[in-house]
Amino acid sequence: MGADILAKLIRHDRQFGVRYVAGADEAGRGSLAGPLSVAAVVLDLERLRGPQMRALAGLRDSKQCTPPVRERLLLAVLALSELVVVETVPAGEIDRCGLHKSNLQALGRALAGCVPTAQVCLVDGFSLGAVAEAPPHTAIVGGDDKSAAIACASIVAKVVRDRMMRRLDALYPAYGFADHVGYITGAHSAAVRLHGPCAVHRRSFQAACYQR
Repeated sequence: MGADILAKLIRHDRQFGVRYVAGADEAGRGSLAGPLSVAAVVLDLERLRGPQMRALAGLRDSKQCTPPVRERLLLAVLALSELVVVETVPAGEIDRCGLHKSNLQALGRALAGCVPTAQVCLVDGFSLGAVAEAPPHTAIVGGDDKSAAIACASIVAKVVRDRMMRRLDALYPAYGFADHVGYITGAHSAAVRLHGPCAVHRRSFQAACYQR
């Protein structure tokens, strides 16, 4: 099953008829605390044949993978990709610029870092428009379930962000960041009501738990 999904993802990217395909995706868009994490991954499709593909078995949208599988896939992506670019946007910048604009700009920067290596650039979801100084790209709705390059970027962005949130948990132990990685849960909301938001909470979000 996993091999069939991987083959489908790679076939999608081969349809562009080039060797180097970049995919970009983000993690943490809906989080109440912590940074937005964006990754772009350039795959050399000529390398993804035969035994080389086995290390990526189980590749799919990061949200569908368990943490141990994501960690394993991250190592495979780093070993097999031609280039990996990571951008992070801290909570303060999200508050100043807005989440959507921050996301577009970070995705644009990540893809720009893939050029000229990448011959085709793909982004999950929607076109980046004029807000981001991005290279020419194609938006793929549900791209992390369709494109190997975007799925790889999804894994990188998620693992990087989760690791950052575990480090932030050591600085702000009252909030349980290591468990919910900044997303709204009952325990997270209760902690914010009790202690108030900390420096890495996104104060521009209209969260009920901010109303103490």
